[in-house]
Amino acid sequence: MKRRSLLASAVLLPLGLPVRAQDAYPSRPITMIVPFPPGGVADITGRPLAHVMSRILKQSVVVQNKGGAGGSVGTAQAARSAPDGYTLLMALSSISVLPIADVLQGRTPAYELDQFAPIALVSADPTVLVVREDGAYKTVKDLVDAAKAKPGTINYGSSGVYGTLHVAMEIFAEAAGIKLFHIPYQGGGPAVAALLGGQIDALASGPSAAMAQIKAGKMRALAVWGDKRLASLPNVPSMKELGYDATFYIWSGLFAPAATPAPIQAALRDAVRRTAEDPEFKEAMAKVDTPIAYLYAPEFKVFLGKDAARLKVAVERIGKVPEK
Repeated sequence: MKRRSLLASAVLLPLGLPVRAQDAYPSRPITMIVPFPPGGVADITGRPLAHVMSRILKQSVVVQNKGGAGGSVGTAQAARSAPDGYTLLMALSSISVLPIADVLQGRTPAYELDQFAPIALVSADPTVLVVREDGAYKTVKDLVDAAKAKPGTINYGSSGVYGTLHVAMEIFAEAAGIKLFHIPYQGGGPAVAALLGGQIDALASGPSAAMAQIKAGKMRALAVWGDKRLASLPNVPSMKELGYDATFYIWSGLFAPAATPAPIQAALRDAVRRTAEDPEFKEAMAKVDTPIAYLYAPEFKVFLGKDAARLKVAVERIGKVPEK
């Protein structure tokens, strides 16, 4: 009997190994790629999201800033990563712009949008037109008048060529009938630093990235790209009320590689949903004046498709940008 029991164990052991090897997800730390340097909207949103998701998933979610090429470098890295749920992407609306921009520039796209599965929309805020508080421009009219008097000399910064902030400013310039000079940086954080340092004249910024400087009296907000005023900036007019047909929302959303198994995608969707409802996350987002705009994956997919179609028109209007 003892010998038969040992033989049975020897036969069953190999069959049981795969079951034990398939640990419940997640069984190790998760990397959340933010394809911009620290200080921008994706980073400001991604860090508290990762912190609370770590508690919910009972595994560390580690933010990795991977800037470059307006977000292309980090986004492409996420697209090429193993579809196992251990590499995620915190992206901005530029995720749908950059492949179109590569084609315009005569390059093979670094990635394609269909390489990603949308997990959830986290935030969506209109961009804010900001200048230095001690600068020459006190209103949008001041800036527009100066740009019309000296076309192509008033400069602005962005998070990179064809990036979110570049597209927003060009939508405004088109609506205002002016020509501005674009200076790209490696992310929203460096662009804010450039404005404060006097290297650029203006900037389209996500509210969360600029609010601290506005409150500190270092930046002046001239207008917002939304259809109405921001609750956090009640005295700042919208582009619409100033007579400019310029609407642009800078949103942040979580993505996984498209081939990520459905059960893992479901676990991630549930974790983000719970995070969006979590008091700690709500408090963190309130501190940076960023309203949570959570959308579950199917709704986010519809939102993404509509936004991508609108931005495609804007990017094609910008056209090919001379390489520097």
